[in-house]
Amino acid sequence: MHTVHAVMAVKHIDRAKSRLASELSTEQRAQLVLAMFTDTVVAATAVPEVSSLTVVTPDPLVAARARELGAHVIDEPPAGDDPLNTALAAGARDVRDRHGPTHLLALQADLPALRTAELADVLAVAVGTRSVVIDHTGTGTAALLVRDTIAPLSPRFGADSARAHRAAGAVPLSGHWPGLRCDVDTPEDLDAVRTLGVGEFTTSTLREFGFSSHRSDPVRTVC
Repeated sequence: MHTVHAVMAVKHIDRAKSRLASELSTEQRAQLVLAMFTDTVVAATAVPEVSSLTVVTPDPLVAARARELGAHVIDEPPAGDDPLNTALAAGARDVRDRHGPTHLLALQADLPALRTAELADVLAVAVGTRSVVIDHTGTGTAALLVRDTIAPLSPRFGADSARAHRAAGAVPLSGHWPGLRCDVDTPEDLDAVRTLGVGEFTTSTLREFGFSSHRSDPVRTVC
């Protein structure tokens, strides 16, 4: 199986997850973002086929944590109106500058219920040149995989990104990967990942906030 080099982008954590403001303070949201990022990195880098991880961020706490976890870090470039995709594209170019022609994986950084086996399965079944894992909403993107060693990443994350990635030639992958498909933006998303079961760092952070790390009752968002 061909290996991939993964790229993530994380903005300043004190500006993140504003839709969780009804549940968490600014400081708590920053802590949660860092914890979810950590669990995502731990799960993703445990996949044998993931050769490296590059994290693009302007945030010193995220950068420090990423380096602790063995990732390569680059600063967020000037972005204009599209910071996420600009950052991911810059990360992909940096990967190939350092490693030469490689396969690429762009992954969301807020997947606290991600299981290593899920991502390993995605890499095993994705044989096309460009593949996309659509998120639990049906409109967003959890992961973009480019199985072409010279084709650009060309990320189109953001509103209605699933449609945009399909329009650019990405083939949607089908599979039961609830942890991979469930990024966290809303209180309902947070309930959903707690139902799935989150990683060690998110568990600890939620307990510190007075939340249990698991929910057994039905939730409105199903991943």
